[in-house]
Amino acid sequence: MGQAAALPNRKRGTYVTELHEWYRKFINECPSGLITLHEFRRHFCDGTVGAESAEYAEEIFRTLDNNRDGIVDFGEYVTAISMLVQGTPEEKLRWSFNLYDKDKDGLITHFEMLEILKAVYKMSLAASHTNVDPQTAEECTNRMFVRLDKDKDAVISLQEFIEGALDDEWIRKMLECDPSTVKVHTDKS
Repeated sequence: MGQAAALPNRKRGTYVTELHEWYRKFINECPSGLITLHEFRRHFCDGTVGAESAEYAEEIFRTLDNNRDGIVDFGEYVTAISMLVQGTPEEKLRWSFNLYDKDKDGLITHFEMLEILKAVYKMSLAASHTNVDPQTAEECTNRMFVRLDKDKDAVISLQEFIEGALDDEWIRKMLECDPSTVKVHTDKS
């Protein structure tokens, strides 16, 4: 199924408790222990802003599904969540690179970045929870390419992506997936 989880080092008791809670929630939502794109999209959209987040949910699912078998198991899920919560800026950016590198060729094209940013913008505007950059997705993509594509070959490598984002706070905030910046709707009934 999924790949072996490589989780950050943490205090054992606290981390085991967190893992147990994540597993309980995962199994509660996905009793089979596996989640399909359809299920993920439904849970993600219900937990965020509805249909406006469907495109972004598909991109997140694609990135979570490490072995590309069309399902996400608990190992794939917990590895990503743990890294996004506890990972270093470089680890978060590496994961974000995989999100933007849609065809998994190790390079991000202008089109790939634009597609992801359009999905992010659509969700962010619908949520009205974040300060959406006043630029359009196209303008942001162009700005990022100018700053990240250091060798001017019309693609962004992993090294360019990480180094450029670490050197530029605006780019880092735009590219680094940070779960703490996403507010989730909850029913208080």
